[in-house]
Amino acid sequence: MAPTIPDRRHPAHGVRNRLNEPIIVFLTVCTKHRAAWLATSVNHALLREVWTQATGWLVGRYVIMPDHLHLFAAPGSLVIELDPWVRYWKSQFTKQHPEKGDRWQTDHWDSRLRSGESYDSKWEYVVQNPVRHGLVERAEDWPYQGELFHLPW
Repeated sequence: MAPTIPDRRHPAHGVRNRLNEPIIVFLTVCTKHRAAWLATSVNHALLREVWTQATGWLVGRYVIMPDHLHLFAAPGSLVIELDPWVRYWKSQFTKQHPEKGDRWQTDHWDSRLRSGESYDSKWEYVVQNPVRHGLVERAEDWPYQGELFHLPW
């Protein structure tokens, strides 16, 4: 009997702790129906505020695109699983967001980085996202990116 292939319409979640290895997670969160409402200065400021207050995980580098965002996160001062933390900051953002019709996709995608090189190469890919999408000519010109906490490997 052939092995079954897991259903990947929904991402598998869960960050497993490995002894003596840092935990840094790469996370992608999309807007509902990939609606292009996210990349504004108001949303950027609100996301930074919500992430700073949601201390279960610390947000490192991030890029906010019109219809999704990418961020790197590491465990913070509270012991909380990643999934409830994502639901929490999304709900806090939604409560404070002035446009009540703007919504998030229910789920998110996450993967644990396995090495410092992985972190660097994944960041290089993410920071070039606005360039690949034709939004700016140089990555450093995209205003909706930054780093809240330094996440050392």
